[in-house]
Amino acid sequence: MTDDNFDLTPPELRRDDLLVVDDSRFTEENIALVTGAASGIGQATAVALAVNGLTVVGADIDETGLEETRDIADDLGADGTVEAVETDLTNDDDIGAVVETAAEYGTLRYVANIAGMQHIDSIAEFPMEKYDLLQDIMVRAPFLTAQKAIPHIEETDDGVGAIANMSSVHGHYATERKAAYITAKHAITGLTRAIAAEGGGTLRGFSVSVGYVLTPLMINQIEDTAEQRGISKREVIEDVMLGQARTKEMMTPAEVANLFTFGFSRHGKHLNGADMLWDGGYTHTYQ
Repeated sequence: MTDDNFDLTPPELRRDDLLVVDDSRFTEENIALVTGAASGIGQATAVALAVNGLTVVGADIDETGLEETRDIADDLGADGTVEAVETDLTNDDDIGAVVETAAEYGTLRYVANIAGMQHIDSIAEFPMEKYDLLQDIMVRAPFLTAQKAIPHIEETDDGVGAIANMSSVHGHYATERKAAYITAKHAITGLTRAIAAEGGGTLRGFSVSVGYVLTPLMINQIEDTAEQRGISKREVIEDVMLGQARTKEMMTPAEVANLFTFGFSRHGKHLNGADMLWDGGYTHTYQ
């Protein structure tokens, strides 16, 4: 099998691909903080929430990518805006500062902890500095962001808001050579439930789990895997990545962003402490 005419280009964000919800809290006065907002799922989520009328504070270490996110929202005629805040999620002061900045723009109600990374190695060979970095970005930073954001949400006129965490099918089961990522995603389940337990029903916590998403990061992983295994990129996707799934198609960033939009909206008010698992049958079916 060859890769002739096989396109791995990340899809362009289009307004028609984004879920738009009629919600009285989706206004410019209300703020959504989105981490990892410079690319991929974080970028799509920041744009989607801005299209829905919210003021979005996008946090990422990639300043150029954040500017791109803001430009995309503008190009799509978003009713809300994207405010870019360069943020190092391994720095406690930066995390505190971006939460305070978000609160200064208006009423902070929503947080989407999306920033992530990947490193592939066996447990025996896994470099601990990579393990620590991954846990800092994907576990410690969401915890600290929640810690700093919760008082602001509780101080709103009705205490209504939500903190959403990016999880994965790897938060439900384990595969080889992704031990740090799997550990982090299982940890994020605990954080999500803890937020719900302390939220009093109005401040909700939920997570979003998906399978493989066509992002720039994923494209690099596909190309690396194809080279390592001596197979085509198409075979990597269809046989290696989606071999266990029933839906033989990768998700797009916009499709994942729509889950965050729905979860934050009034339609998600009973989504609390739970996980939105959209994985094409990956987790609960097998051959």
